[in-house]
Amino acid sequence: MKADKLREMTLDELEHQTRELKRKLFNLRFQRATGQLANTAELKKGRRDVARVLTMSVEKTREREEAR
Repeated sequence: MKADKLREMTLDELEHQTRELKRKLFNLRFQRATGQLANTAELKKGRRDVARVLTMSVEKTREREEAR
């Protein structure tokens, strides 16, 4: 997921995206544990996506607080 797209999202959308990505990451971990995961690089990509969304979330929160 690109940072440009994330910057356009609202805080609620970012929270929803975070939940979805964490759910996807959980499923990937489960697949790895059961030996069904073919592409292990998806785990790294998933963790980075979650971190990216959380970073944008923090930035938006700080912007909102500074505007007050």
